[in-house]
Amino acid sequence: MKSFKEYSKQTTEEKTVNAATGGATAEELTQKIARAYDGKSNAAILKNILNEAEKSKRAGTLSNEEIEAFYQSFAPMLDASKRKQLRAVVNRLKEI
Repeated sequence: MKSFKEYSKQTTEEKTVNAATGGATAEELTQKIARAYDGKSNAAILKNILNEAEKSKRAGTLSNEEIEAFYQSFAPMLDASKRKQLRAVVNRLKEI
């Protein structure tokens, strides 16, 4: 697994490939979510993240590696309880 710093240094070529395939990188997804949910409740954030990730996963535009990178980027900002909840969501998404 890559750390978030390593993932952030993704090459231009890798970003171009992701853009061409319609998939957002974990970094882009993280930034989009942070902007969209500023000031909203944790329940609303979690529900919307799950819905969007589920759509992308079913459409084939979100890989398990990108889901894990997303987790790795947010986990350090959470307390143990919320990190455990996020891990459960990540595991559920990976099974789709």
